[in-house]
Amino acid sequence: MASRNERQATGGAGEPTGGAPGEQAGHGREFRAHELAEAAGITARTLRFYRERKLLPPPRREGRIAWYDEHHLARLRSITALLSRGHTLGGIADLLDAFEKGRDVRSAAEVMGLDSTVVTPFSEETPVRLTPEELADYFQGEVTVDNLAASLDLGYVAIDGDEFVHTSRRLLEGSAELVAKGIPLADVLEAGRELRAQTDEIAATFARLLRSHLLPRERSTDPGELNQLLARVAPVAKQIVEAELGLALDRRVRAELEEWLTGRTDGEGLDAVDEVGD
Repeated sequence: MASRNERQATGGAGEPTGGAPGEQAGHGREFRAHELAEAAGITARTLRFYRERKLLPPPRREGRIAWYDEHHLARLRSITALLSRGHTLGGIADLLDAFEKGRDVRSAAEVMGLDSTVVTPFSEETPVRLTPEELADYFQGEVTVDNLAASLDLGYVAIDGDEFVHTSRRLLEGSAELVAKGIPLADVLEAGRELRAQTDEIAATFARLLRSHLLPRERSTDPGELNQLLARVAPVAKQIVEAELGLALDRRVRAELEEWLTGRTDGEGLDAVDEVGD
């Protein structure tokens, strides 16, 4: 699939956008139906079929002429890629519908922390841009409408143009690894929802300490000074939380293992008694 920069440079059809046929002022690179089909590597008949199935948003109309843009081209490339990965047209239609509805859930600026003058330096997460098919590849067929909706609701992903923005490479790769080991994505997301609620409580505890004892009395403090303060206390807060989390994991996982081992031993003992009795 062509990269984002390649699509911008060629207009999606291998032609420079500057002065290229079909480029309209204010609309960017545009295509007639046969040009769009050719650029997407499909037949005009397939394009008509996708339109009938409402897999594409309506084109811009200029009299009797329908004009398609780069968004339509990206959509067609995603459909082709998802079909090659085993998704059905019905499933793709549902996913694309959820994709469109997700545009209003959370902005990419919020995900990437670009909407505030105050920098909160506690997380060190790197957002990741993904095409719909790249996201599907991460989770091996488990990117369903429900799972996508849950991810959008949790704020794990936002939609920017024709791409997803995942809030954290570590969360993305960790979740994908759990799915690869056999845990359903729906369960991973539900666990993430529970973990979010619990970690919010932990964060609230520290935030109360910060507000009560460290924030300046004057609310007109320069944002730069607040940023410096937060940069100083962030490592300490994360050190304490990480230590407590490690200790808690030791306690809870050890208890689960002991319960599991005890249950297995009891079962084996009963089996042994039955064998002797026979």
